Amino acid sequence: MQKFYSKYILLFLVFTAISCAKKGTISGGAKDTIAPKIISSLPKNFSKNFNGKEIRIDFNEYIKLKDLNKQLIISPPMKRQPEILPSVASKFIRIKIKDTLLQNTTYSFNFGKSIQDNNEGNPYQQFKYVFSTGNYIDSLTLGIKVKDAFEKKVTDYVSIMLYEANDKYNDSIIYKEVPRYVTNTLDSLKLAKFENLKQGKYKLVAIKDANGNNKFDPKTDKIGFLKDFVKIPNDTVYQLELFKEELPFKALNVSQTSASKFTIGYQGNAKDVKISIRKNGESLPFTISKFPKKDSLQIWFRGIKGDSLSIDVAKNKFKKTFSLKVKEQKKDSISYSAEKSGDLNFRETFTVNSNVPITKIDRTKMKLINKDSADVPFTTEYDEFHQKLKFNFKKEPLEKYKLKIFPGGLIDFNDKKNDTLKYSFYTNSTSNYGNLNVILENVKRFPIIIQLTSGKGEVVASEYSEKSNVINFDLLEPNKYSIRIIYDDNKDKLWTPGNFLEQRQSEEVIYFPKEIDVRANWDVEQPFDLNTK
Repeated sequence: MQKFYSKYILLFLVFTAISCAKKGTISGGAKDTIAPKIISSLPKNFSKNFNGKEIRIDFNEYIKLKDLNKQLIISPPMKRQPEILPSVASKFIRIKIKDTLLQNTTYSFNFGKSIQDNNEGNPYQQFKYVFSTGNYIDSLTLGIKVKDAFEKKVTDYVSIMLYEANDKYNDSIIYKEVPRYVTNTLDSLKLAKFENLKQGKYKLVAIKDANGNNKFDPKTDKIGFLKDFVKIPNDTVYQLELFKEELPFKALNVSQTSASKFTIGYQGNAKDVKISIRKNGESLPFTISKFPKKDSLQIWFRGIKGDSLSIDVAKNKFKKTFSLKVKEQKKDSISYSAEKSGDLNFRETFTVNSNVPITKIDRTKMKLINKDSADVPFTTEYDEFHQKLKFNFKKEPLEKYKLKIFPGGLIDFNDKKNDTLKYSFYTNSTSNYGNLNVILENVKRFPIIIQLTSGKGEVVASEYSEKSNVINFDLLEPNKYSIRIIYDDNKDKLWTPGNFLEQRQSEEVIYFPKEIDVRANWDVEQPFDLNTK
């Protein structure tokens, strides 16, 4: 019997040791997916005749506030933002009101997704705390859809605003005053909804509010608006299209950057700007070009040292005279570069860029040959404003080309001749490309611009039609493309954005609802009904 108990005890000790030696983790059970719950609030939610300065909201667990500055929407907006505490994990939120509240007004605090439980980050979705300074809660609603007037996708966090159309209203109010009501699409919605509205007539505006001040700044913000006033109650879901206004032209500064060049910084569109340079009242010759990737003009002049210049800049309503003291500086050293080397697509033009304007082009000192060393006829086209020299010639498939520009083929603004320039490029087989025929149905009016854009929104190909509804895009690189149609109502061959003060909407843009897959050695025929947006 004693041996039996000894064996039993020995086996028990062995199993205990093995169990202790096993490594593992303690299971914590199922993951918490439940959002926090409100236990109480003081004053109670939807209170009337509110005249306090502090609100407290208690929860059943520790919560944290995330992205409160983006998620919280207070409507009507307050000039002095309330203080919301604490900034650390807590079981309550305290709102300290610092602004003078309007009388007989319903206020709404929409916390969006900012209230989350402290451990798992489960959000309390779209919690709203509402109170009224009067003896009733406004309860009318209005639905709004937001899209971009030009881009395929609309940005996040678009503010939707309502301004009371009373005797104090004028269109300049959106630049100076906060709206009566505001809501926001936040980071996931393109459909917004006003709640707790008062009956009345309003101006409806959407703003991508970069400064977060509930006012429209044309320099930074996109805007969309409804031309007519909105009467509430109203069960219509209105659509607003965002656009960036084209700023009026304004020259900002003038500065000398080399011995024969100064730059003029500007805002707006520099097309058709009028510039004159005077020395002691006498007009001087000059050349204008665009500073690459900057809103600046380059003004090239010759042979002026130690003199003061008067520079007149004018466009539309803008007129200003700048003074510039010309200083001793180095001349620009000329450099040339191919816009693209290697594989040249059939839809591309071989282009040479220069950092100094080219004043003379001698094609007799240029030679373009193929892989058999045979001469290839070509013509040149010079874009002075962008300083681009384009070579036009018939491209053959599976061909190799060499371009040679001998000394003196190009002479720049400083009368410097080029050294020998050599460029090589080639073409692929046409079977490496695809063709797309777009057949437009129900075109409302002409002319129209038809563009193919990449996944990044870059324009890959563009055609202009004044009457034809069949558009051919041949020899496209295999890819997925979006089709964009622009009704070019002012016939300037560009998309023209709207203007709020003029109450003018942007030119209409329509996208084909799906991407078009263009494959190598394929022909795609795509009908596009413009009645379907």
